[in-house]
Amino acid sequence: MILEPRATDLDLVEVENALLRAAVGDYSAEAAVLLLANAGHWLPQLRGAGLICLLGDVDGEGLWAQVAWPDLEAALRAGTISGTGSQLRLLRAAASLADGQPVDLGDLAAGLDRDGLALVLAAVAHAGGSHGDDLPPLAAWPAPD
Repeated sequence: MILEPRATDLDLVEVENALLRAAVGDYSAEAAVLLLANAGHWLPQLRGAGLICLLGDVDGEGLWAQVAWPDLEAALRAGTISGTGSQLRLLRAAASLADGQPVDLGDLAAGLDRDGLALVLAAVAHAGGSHGDDLPPLAAWPAPD
């Protein structure tokens, strides 16, 4: 019996790479993954809760993965995943970018600290394709600490 790998079997770098591999070319999906990865809080929680699904090695370059976006609200209600108000806003922004889930922009902007707002601005700029021009992105991803 051959067991299929699960996201919980992977370290966080492998999970992030698998998510990005599946998202490449879809700027909104890329932005959502980068938002979650840069925020730091959500990838470990989503992986641990089984909300990251591995899709296998689609192209011979490595595993692909996706977040089970439709299952997030149920997981939040059940307490399977949790975060602060600011962290929840970042998760909902990512879900909106990747899956079209509605988000109240006024509440989102008002409830984020400066670092969170910088991440959301970078994500929206990325989703809009501003990183692909000859000009610098409208809002760059913050440099890692």
